[in-house]
Amino acid sequence: MWLKPEEILLKNAFKLWVTEKDNEYFVLQRRRGYGEGGGGLTGLLVGTLDTVLDSTSKVAPYRILHHTPDSQVYWSIACGVTKEEIFQHWDWLQQNIMRTLSVFDSSEDITSFVQGKIRGLIAEEGKTSLVLEDDPEKFREALLRFEKWFELPPEEKLVTYYSCSYWKGKVPCQGWLYLSTNFLCFYSYLLGAEVKLVISWDEMWRLEKTSNVILTESIHVLAHGEDHYFSMLLHLNETFVIMEQLADYSIKRLFDKEAFQRVPALSDPLQITKRGLEAHAKSEQFRTFFRLPKEENLLEVHESFLWVPFSHFNTLGKICLSENYLCFASQDGSQCHIIIPMREVKSVNNALTVCVRGKRALRFSEVRDYQRLANTIRSRCGISASPQHSASSEVSRSKCRFTLYSSLLFSLWFTVVSGNENDICVCQAIRGECQSLINHFEDNPEDVTLMVGQKDSSKAVSTEALMTVFHPQDVENLDPKMLKEKMKEQSWNIHFSEYGRGTSMFFTRKTRDLIVRGVPEALRGELWMLFSGAVNDMATHPGYYTELVEQSLGTSTLATDEIERDLHRSLPEHPAFQSDTGISALRRVLTAYAYRNPKIGYCQAMNILTSVLLLYAKEEEAFWLLVAVCERMLPDYFNRRIIGALVDQAVFEDLIRENLPQLVEHMTDLSFFSSVSLSWFLTLFISVLPIESAVNVVDCFFYDGIKAILQLGLAVLDYNMDALISCHDDAEAVTILNKFFDSVTNKDSPLPPTVQQASVGNNDKASHINVDISELIREAYEKYGNIRSEEVGSSRKRNKLYVIQTLEDTTKQNVVSELIVINVRFNASQLDELYNLFKRQHFLSCYWTMKSPALLHHDPSLAYLEQYQLGFQQFSVLFSLLEPWAFCTTKSTLSLWVFRLIDENQDGLVNFKEFCYTLYSGSFTNKLKFLFKLHLPPGYFLTVGKVDLQAYLKQWQNEILKKEETIKDLPRINQTQFIQFSKTLYNIFHGDPEEELLYRAVAHVTSLLLRMEEVGRRLQEASSPPESAKPASTTAAEESSTEEASTTPESSDTSSSHNSQDAGPDLSETEWSFSFEQVLASLLNEPAIVSFFERPVDIQAKVGQARVLCRLTTGFSDFNLN
Repeated sequence: MWLKPEEILLKNAFKLWVTEKDNEYFVLQRRRGYGEGGGGLTGLLVGTLDTVLDSTSKVAPYRILHHTPDSQVYWSIACGVTKEEIFQHWDWLQQNIMRTLSVFDSSEDITSFVQGKIRGLIAEEGKTSLVLEDDPEKFREALLRFEKWFELPPEEKLVTYYSCSYWKGKVPCQGWLYLSTNFLCFYSYLLGAEVKLVISWDEMWRLEKTSNVILTESIHVLAHGEDHYFSMLLHLNETFVIMEQLADYSIKRLFDKEAFQRVPALSDPLQITKRGLEAHAKSEQFRTFFRLPKEENLLEVHESFLWVPFSHFNTLGKICLSENYLCFASQDGSQCHIIIPMREVKSVNNALTVCVRGKRALRFSEVRDYQRLANTIRSRCGISASPQHSASSEVSRSKCRFTLYSSLLFSLWFTVVSGNENDICVCQAIRGECQSLINHFEDNPEDVTLMVGQKDSSKAVSTEALMTVFHPQDVENLDPKMLKEKMKEQSWNIHFSEYGRGTSMFFTRKTRDLIVRGVPEALRGELWMLFSGAVNDMATHPGYYTELVEQSLGTSTLATDEIERDLHRSLPEHPAFQSDTGISALRRVLTAYAYRNPKIGYCQAMNILTSVLLLYAKEEEAFWLLVAVCERMLPDYFNRRIIGALVDQAVFEDLIRENLPQLVEHMTDLSFFSSVSLSWFLTLFISVLPIESAVNVVDCFFYDGIKAILQLGLAVLDYNMDALISCHDDAEAVTILNKFFDSVTNKDSPLPPTVQQASVGNNDKASHINVDISELIREAYEKYGNIRSEEVGSSRKRNKLYVIQTLEDTTKQNVVSELIVINVRFNASQLDELYNLFKRQHFLSCYWTMKSPALLHHDPSLAYLEQYQLGFQQFSVLFSLLEPWAFCTTKSTLSLWVFRLIDENQDGLVNFKEFCYTLYSGSFTNKLKFLFKLHLPPGYFLTVGKVDLQAYLKQWQNEILKKEETIKDLPRINQTQFIQFSKTLYNIFHGDPEEELLYRAVAHVTSLLLRMEEVGRRLQEASSPPESAKPASTTAAEESSTEEASTTPESSDTSSSHNSQDAGPDLSETEWSFSFEQVLASLLNEPAIVSFFERPVDIQAKVGQARVLCRLTTGFSDFNLN
């Protein structure tokens, strides 16, 4: 590797380096302790220094120095890990530089020329290099050490490295921690003791920061049941964050099969960098905090002051700029923040005053380079809306103008016709009113749809919230609940007048206080849309939902079948879902979402959540709210494994340990709370609380996210602390919690009894004091409001590894149990080892590419037994390690036939169940039948001749549909296939101690089968009417094929050829064939062959050997995985 020229002195380096080659201008040196001889004690000390100190000149075993004859100064220009690498550099210098140097007159010119040439070489390498780090030179040095020490494939991308101590027992080892795309690696070399550690991210169970008496602060990694601790890190927090990001990236890519198509920095595992990971993490945090769409990325951050009109002072915070949004958050993050869509910005002056629709202005001050930022915002506003959106906006405005001016002209015309002079003032009033409406709609184009309607949307899509239809508010009703509801609305209207309304509203502590008190029924849908960010999704995708409804109409999938099954189970007590109006709206929303996101499709609990959304939001709004919940606010909740809910339950358990120690002391096993609280998280308490109380919980959820659900869960347990501590078993605890939820009421709800949900335990309610939901929520915020969203996010990442690995372990146990039930020829421990090997090979196919067949054909709807699949290359590796015929000389061909045979759907992938059936098929008959099948399509294809593949596939399909396969169901094997079958037997027997005896047996069976076929044909010809004479001799192809089939070692060649010649002259031109019964009967007469196939195989030894080989080849250098 070429190095940036650095000046060094040699007078102190004679004992550390040995000169291998030199000439007038260059010296090639080898470091003591490397290569031949080892270097003795000096080499041992040098090796220790190389590991501890961070210097390429002290690490690379070879280097090249440049010098001039009249100077004592040397310049390091190249280094190498191997002799071959450094010799290539040396030869290049000899061929390209040495002749040129004789032209120069002075030493300074020579040194300047050499340095310039080396820098040019480094620059050329940099153009094609994917390394983008703060200090490329040091990173190149670290990359050199990484490749040398761990011998991982060249595709493995080093992300970053740190100096640290690794605790092996109670002894720390000082060394280097290397973090790459797929592995955590550590290397230490102290006084001859080498410590090397390689852990793949997908094998980790725990990754967390810890501290104890010995280690003030360290990073704990749990993998393979072993604990690993890393300490003495200069930047421990930075190191831990990068490790978290790499582990999360690995989990999403390998377990969730996420392709990161919208994240260019992470879309290719060969180009992952520290900067890319940090940028992705910041963008993710930015989107989560401001509830922005997934397409947004954090582009710029500026410290600034913002004039806050309601407080009349400037507040310090940060401006965050993305592609389509300008956001501001105060310094503590909770005082106030605001989101400004670029589509709402009307103008930006050079003083950085941003004017938005609705005649509002936001004044930023003390921003560095504010003019450039103002220009950036202006350019973003110009391009934020696509031409289509701009055109649609103009069309809407034109429609609005046309509608209003038409009304105006009609009124004026009517006035003129009537001739009533007193109506002239009325005409002027109408004209003024129309002009004010036009001005309003130009400032608020989204309100135009209320005036002119949407394109045919009313025919298929409901434009009203179901609560408005089935429970319209009575304005004249002045009962206490309605008066309180009006007071809530008034409080919110005052808040809107001070803090703004709509997408550019200020979010403050006062906003949260109003949420805790309760949201009025009339504003609930609007505020849900605003707090969740769904309002931005809907505004930037006009007409999208209507198109989805049309496209998904009439589709029939597994998701639609499940939706139809659950439609009438969604809030069945509510009048809205006792009618076709509500059921149809629910069907359209769920079907449209399943069509939009087939990865999730439909999951139970989505129907309950969507039902509540439809009560308070219009149908299209309910759809976008569902998108926000499933894809942003509750990630990984609604899928087959509900990983997100399980992770949040683990977070909930951590919070219980931290905040409710008395409960923990009484109930040491907190898994009970995980099982009982699953429905709390999946349905946001909707399934356990009356609907009029549950909507208050949903209000808090849309504002504070999962933090609100965690707080409320703690408050529920705290409220029932005494009763839970005194209960004797889990059933009693469940009863206590159910009675509590039945007693929760909403005393301020204006809903009539026909709409309110009936409690399940009304008979027992007398024994329980009613609890008001507003009081419960207020108590939750007062006691547990100090839980920070950042802490919840960190706890989620920490627990996700453990949850994923636990699920994987459970999946493995289920797979093993299922295979044992269907009588696979392995015991539980062997299947466990096989599954681990199979899974490892599957991950290897995904490590360095996003386009492996296992990723491209991944189907999350498949059963757990079929989730992990292998392509042919990974299959052949495992097959060669585990197949029972160790001496087979044609493993690659045999493995290809086996792969084709078991790949029933012809997608180039096999799953674990199919793989297990290929090994150790049991009895002699089963093994022989398997070999027989290999020589029929699709396992064995002929290279010449016409094969009726469809007929074979039809036969196989009929065979699969049968309950039990018999040997009579197998197709007959033709001449060419039988010859290849004989060859396969010869190859299997090759190298066996009884090889010659087995060859003779095969030759005898071949001859016997040919004679049987000849006799059968002659009998058939004798019973059939005489025909024209047929040629008696066989064709040349048949003769050569017969001879080839009978080819054996020298001792058996004569007898087999004689038999073939005897059978040959009487064969007809018609191609002969054999049934499996004939082949089986013939081979059963050969004891040598029968004993060979019935010979017991040490399966445990085979599996153990394969495991060791796979573990030793962690570098995977022997596997070609391209």
